[in-house]
Amino acid sequence: MTTVPASTLRSTTPTTSASALLRSVDLTGPAGRLEALLNEGAPGTRFASLVCHPHPAHGGTFHNKVVYHAMKVMNAPEWGFGWPVLRFNFRGTGRSEGEHDGQAETDDVLAALGWLENEYRRPVVVAGFSFGAAMALNACCNRGGGATGVRALVALGLPTHAGGRDYHYDFLAGCTLPKLFLSGDRDQFASAEQLAAVAAVAAEPKRLELLPGADHFFAGRLEPMQSALADWLKEQVQ
Repeated sequence: MTTVPASTLRSTTPTTSASALLRSVDLTGPAGRLEALLNEGAPGTRFASLVCHPHPAHGGTFHNKVVYHAMKVMNAPEWGFGWPVLRFNFRGTGRSEGEHDGQAETDDVLAALGWLENEYRRPVVVAGFSFGAAMALNACCNRGGGATGVRALVALGLPTHAGGRDYHYDFLAGCTLPKLFLSGDRDQFASAEQLAAVAAVAAEPKRLELLPGADHFFAGRLEPMQSALADWLKEQVQ
């Protein structure tokens, strides 16, 4: 792996074990209802988590494989965290109301985050994949006044060039939350050099990890992605 060194960083239906209950939740978003799924966690866990899905115009929903596997790391008992994890569909996706915008989805992230913080009253780890990673970073760092309960950020497959456009994240220079940038070294939408430039601009603490042989979707490399994510999370919660 190629790395940039890092520094360390209520529910109404209680359950007795992690992943024991999956329930549908309707959130109130700025454009209307947001369809969501909540994987309940183990009782008494110290954190909760939010995971944001990739671009809806390319089939992204809260059922995306990368989103699902990231959720499993933070929720399933075998990984040792057992956190409650919320996934939601951005506006205009699935049963979520409104229309896709491309920028206003940052407000959807903040609405989901607000619900999760109110429900569990504990710090939140926010993760996103691709478009979801960009929206999560923007919501928590560029518009961080609404994200005071966030304790760490995970950007999976963060895009730097897609659809003929370059994407920049200069606002990360002022974001002192612990950040993991986790991508494949064969990512079609972000070269290793571009990702290194993003990480170089970002404030500490941060880590960039490039999984050998992995593309943007971590095809055939989902388990190594999970292991890298779990290792970093363990550093943050010790």
